[in-house]
Amino acid sequence: MTQPLIPVILAGGKGERFWPLSRRQRPKQFLSLDGSGESLLQATAKRLLPLGQTWDNLWVITAAPIAEGVREQLEKLPSGNLLVEPQGKDTAPAVAWTTLEISKRYGKEAVIGFFPADHWIKNTNEFEATLKAASQLAATEKAIVTLGIKPSYPSTGYGYIEQGKLTHTIENLPVYKVSRFTEKPNLETAQSFIETGRFSWTSGMFIFRAGVVLEELEKYAPQVIKPLQEKGEAAYGELEKNSIDYALMEKTQLTYVLPANFGWDDLGDWNSLERLIEGDGDNTELGNHVTLDSKGNIIYSSNNDDVIATIGLEDVVIVRDKNVTLVVPKNRTQDIKKLLKEIQSKEQLENLL
Repeated sequence: MTQPLIPVILAGGKGERFWPLSRRQRPKQFLSLDGSGESLLQATAKRLLPLGQTWDNLWVITAAPIAEGVREQLEKLPSGNLLVEPQGKDTAPAVAWTTLEISKRYGKEAVIGFFPADHWIKNTNEFEATLKAASQLAATEKAIVTLGIKPSYPSTGYGYIEQGKLTHTIENLPVYKVSRFTEKPNLETAQSFIETGRFSWTSGMFIFRAGVVLEELEKYAPQVIKPLQEKGEAAYGELEKNSIDYALMEKTQLTYVLPANFGWDDLGDWNSLERLIEGDGDNTELGNHVTLDSKGNIIYSSNNDDVIATIGLEDVVIVRDKNVTLVVPKNRTQDIKKLLKEIQSKEQLENLL
């Protein structure tokens, strides 16, 4: 790689499925879910720094309500490398605006990588090697490179990438042309995808040259890029919510995928703690837990003085944070978002959000 990758952290999400630990001023990316004391955002920056070589090359885009929290978490980040969206409009405007700003500073040949702030990566050496290969491809070809995660089960919550023709081998890693993207299929379709051996989960990570994506956005998503070219962040009020997957990745013919084998999890809800933390064999625990005949539970307490006691419980998530205790069956953690809407409708409970 002749030039450093310019890594960009997408840090605007809410992470509502991690409520009550995740709240408006303390979203998921600010949390330490493994008990290490290092937040997901800090861990993401730490593993991207070797690729960018210095803090001067690391960028973050976030939402206005949590921008100050980002500054506190990443004290060494240059102020000019933090872009603050006045309104959250999903990933297409975030990617487009950041790419425009980076191209102004580094030129259209700059190789940029976008990375969600809340992912967990097991093998950082393998992650770095994969990103270097992806950056080489993006630097030398008209390519938008994404990383594909090998499916471990037929998930209906992830998008899928179908691998087409093998086009390159870089640093002993295969690169495939993307045949198609499929958003969140049903269970039967997901199972059939896995059986072919040709499909990967979408990781939300993209690597490309600035000029390549700006050209493709002008072609396929002018409603996103044109206002930003003309007005910058002042255009946000007129932009519609749109993901980069829908706005560009499903339309462009320039996408390539590198199968990733570095161990990955998007930490979507409380159930992911079972994959992140080694439990006692019966339960997954972060906090003081006393139990009789309970198994398969996820126990989390943010206060070391609190004790959670259970008797005869199975497959339940219990989270204690400040003045809130959440108790939910593991198979219903997706309904936390619905619960938050109920809380939001009650003015006296607004302080819990």
